Amino acid sequence: MGVWQRELIIGLLLLVAVSIIGGMTGLFMPLMLLLTLGMLMRQLFQINRFEKWIRTGGRAKYPKTSGIWEEIYYHVYRIKKNEKKRKKKLGKMVDQFRQSTEALPDAAVVLGANDEIEWANKAAREVFGLQQSDKGQRIPNLIRFPEFIRYLKSGNYNEPVILPSPINHRITLAVRIITYGAGLRLLLAQDVTELKKMERMRKDFVANVSHELRTPLTVLKGYLETLQDMDDGESPLLTTSFQQMQGQTERMQHLVDDLLLLTRLETGQKKTECVNVPALLIQICKEAEALHGGDSARIELTLGTDAHIVGEEQELRSAFTNLLGNALKYSPEDSVVKVHWRRSHEDIVLDVEDQGEGIAAADIPRVTERFYRSEVKRNKKVGGTGLGLAIVKHVLMRHDAKLNIASQLNKGSRFSCHFPGKRGCN
Repeated sequence: MGVWQRELIIGLLLLVAVSIIGGMTGLFMPLMLLLTLGMLMRQLFQINRFEKWIRTGGRAKYPKTSGIWEEIYYHVYRIKKNEKKRKKKLGKMVDQFRQSTEALPDAAVVLGANDEIEWANKAAREVFGLQQSDKGQRIPNLIRFPEFIRYLKSGNYNEPVILPSPINHRITLAVRIITYGAGLRLLLAQDVTELKKMERMRKDFVANVSHELRTPLTVLKGYLETLQDMDDGESPLLTTSFQQMQGQTERMQHLVDDLLLLTRLETGQKKTECVNVPALLIQICKEAEALHGGDSARIELTLGTDAHIVGEEQELRSAFTNLLGNALKYSPEDSVVKVHWRRSHEDIVLDVEDQGEGIAAADIPRVTERFYRSEVKRNKKVGGTGLGLAIVKHVLMRHDAKLNIASQLNKGSRFSCHFPGKRGCN
């Protein structure tokens, strides 16, 4: 029999007893009132005792009682006991997490909703100079680099921000923020000093080698032109050899020029001027038509806006020329390449669309890498240095722009350069 059933039966038996005794003595109402007050006083006593036990946290063993109140005490005690076990288990998990993150070579800092430090591991204390007493301090008050503060406020954490260590400027850190939970963020900082040093060495090597190659290439070209002028055409083998040597020398010259341009894009200072993009596109299209036999029907230029943008004209010329040149080079000679300068929502966009061989989906993320070429069977050999789209990527990065590529094999490609609207300068 359940507790509630016993309580109900006892209450009914008391009610029957009071009714019988009240009927025999004529005191039914006084007895019924006395029974009600008695039951009420008992419940108030039990409630008071339960409240005192709960007030102390329910840590002590619950008082001895009977009936429904014994069941209530037991259930609350069991809930408290299970909660204590869960807290203990959760505490162990938190300790394990802290121990594992303490052993991480990368710095880790947990930030609250207001950028306050909630926890930091050993590596974070070493590279950022944080102290145990800094818990609760806002991270911008301790790491005061402007680029870090802008990154923290931007809310766009797709790419890391590179900055020196606040306590050792010889250490370079790649800082990334990961959002999780309700307003919480995890700041991770990786020591990329050696990686940046190797990258700088690579850039210096490429720049030095490219620069040093210019002089011997100039000499070779000069002697080849002299030998070609002396060639009387009587030896087809000699004439063909000179032509092939000339072609390879020009290819090497283009490669060196592109490498030097990439080096300048990576290391040069940004210039700010208002570039008349519509006029620039008209000029580029005319030059491309002249290089392709003056066929004006191949290029369709549409100027949907007269927007100018803040940037460096020669860099934009290189990027746009490479995009248009690739579109003409990788599409049939009787097809049309469309160039469209337009506005889209908050961006100013340049579209270059062709009807060429297209790019496989697996190759699209890699086509902007240096010297990368997609494995496509072509009817004709296509020349080039493999640096064109890498130059485009670096130019757009220097102009806060993005390159979007949409392509299908044998159906063509569309390269879209999205410039932020804030760069407009009409």
